Amino acid sequence: MAATTVTDAGGVRIITELIPATDPRAAQLAAGSRPPPPTVSSFQVRGFRRAQPRILGTIHIFTGLLHICFGIILTASEHEAPSLPVASGVLFWLGGLLLLSGSLLVESDKRENILLVKACCVVNVGVVLSTLLATLLHTTAITQDTPGCQATLPHSLKPLWCFNPKNKKLSHGLDSILVIFNLLEFCVAVAAVAFGYHGLKQQDYSRMAL
Repeated sequence: MAATTVTDAGGVRIITELIPATDPRAAQLAAGSRPPPPTVSSFQVRGFRRAQPRILGTIHIFTGLLHICFGIILTASEHEAPSLPVASGVLFWLGGLLLLSGSLLVESDKRENILLVKACCVVNVGVVLSTLLATLLHTTAITQDTPGCQATLPHSLKPLWCFNPKNKKLSHGLDSILVIFNLLEFCVAVAAVAFGYHGLKQQDYSRMAL
C-alpha cells in the first residue's frame, strides 16, 4: 500500500503519497515525467544549425545589398555603353537571389521547420550556379576593353577618356571586387547546402536511435 503523510505549513496542507514501484501508477508517472523523444525533423534541423545559418544568412543579405547597390551605380554610369555584367543584369538577379537565400537562412535559425531547411538547400544550389555564372561574366569583362571604348569600325576614333589608364583600372577593379564577393557567396552557399544535405540524411539513422 502507498504511504501517505499530511503536513500543515502556513495554513497550507501538503499531502505526500509514496507509491511503491510495483504500483501501476508508478509506471504512468514515470512515463509522464520523461521529455518527449525528439522527432526526426528536429534531428535534421539540429544538424543543419551546426552551420550557423544566421551568420551565413547575414553574409548573403549583406553581399546581396552590395550587388544591388553596385548594379544601380554601374547601370547609371554605363547606360550608353553597358559592360557585359551590367547588360546581363547579373548584379540585380544575383542580389535578389542572395537576399532570398539570406532571409531563409536567418529564418531557419529562428524556427524549427524542416521545410525551411529544404528551401535553403534548393535556393543555395541556385546561388552556387549563379555565382559561377557571375564570376564568368566578370572575368570576361576584365579581359575586354573599358565600356564605350570598343572599336566598332576599323578606323573609328576612341574618346579621349579611353586612353586614361585610371578609367580602365577603375572598371576592372570593380569587376575584381565583385569576383571576390562571388567567391565568398559561393563558399557560403556550399556550406549551407552541405550542412543541409547532411542534416536531411540523418533521417535514416535517427530512427534507429529512438
